[in-house]
Amino acid sequence: MTLDDLLQKVKEQSNRSIVIAHATDLSLFLAAKQAIEGKIGSFIFIGPMDVMNNLKLESGFTEETEAKIEWVDSKSPHESAQKSVQYVSSGLADVLMKGMLSTSILLKAVLHKEYGLRTGKILSHIAGFSIPNKDNILFVTDAAMNIHPSLKEKAEILQNAVNTVHLIGIHRPKVAVIAAVETVNPAMEATLDAAALTLMNQRGQITRCIVDGPLGFDNAISLEAAKQKGITSSVAGMADILLVPTIEVGNTLYKSLTYFGGAIVGGMIVGAKAPVILTSRSDSVDSKLFSMAMAVSSSSVNK
Repeated sequence: MTLDDLLQKVKEQSNRSIVIAHATDLSLFLAAKQAIEGKIGSFIFIGPMDVMNNLKLESGFTEETEAKIEWVDSKSPHESAQKSVQYVSSGLADVLMKGMLSTSILLKAVLHKEYGLRTGKILSHIAGFSIPNKDNILFVTDAAMNIHPSLKEKAEILQNAVNTVHLIGIHRPKVAVIAAVETVNPAMEATLDAAALTLMNQRGQITRCIVDGPLGFDNAISLEAAKQKGITSSVAGMADILLVPTIEVGNTLYKSLTYFGGAIVGGMIVGAKAPVILTSRSDSVDSKLFSMAMAVSSSSVNK
């Protein structure tokens, strides 16, 4: 599936609502305007009304754009986070998106015992990369949430990713469990976990996917590299999802694909009752649209 395929798929779905917590930055308005024009979804903007009114004028919203937006006043980032999460938990919105507030404030509301979005699953991050000269989106997990996951946590992170891409439209995805080498080495925890995850998949403990590892990054994505190393695998060279061993590996890979690889990247947190989009001011409009499309297309993952 390409990024264009994903955007087309979202257009054909029933309308989904994205609530933005503390919508006080112009880039959010410009991204929402393009998302509405691209039929990705409708929006609920929560934040100080005076700030949002000024940004609405600056972004050049039309009457058609405004018809797809609900405006909710909020006096502080904490209030915006609470109201946004409550919109999702009550079923009034399908996707939660971070605006101009800290991630910690938003996640505190997401994890609130009374109105939060807990499901009992681990929360993990999945990123999609649309890479020049590569036909399909490449997914990476977990580059932003879990620091050094245990084997049990890796299995849950992997299943979160599989469930998500399954809803996006990739059935029975191929998952490469990444390590520094392709052989099991008792001195390297990542290789032991990779072998265990592969066996768990073969025995039906991890479902709806094909898992293989340990695999290096090169032979996970390149058939030629896998062939040169003599690796026979139904995943090597054709991976849809890369499961990284630690956040440092994931974060470095994320930034390398973005800055050196020229990839457009979309990302979100999964495992809650609804997808949670975490964006920064520096993200391009294309990146924000990619994240929105991923979230909207997978917004029934926990329903």
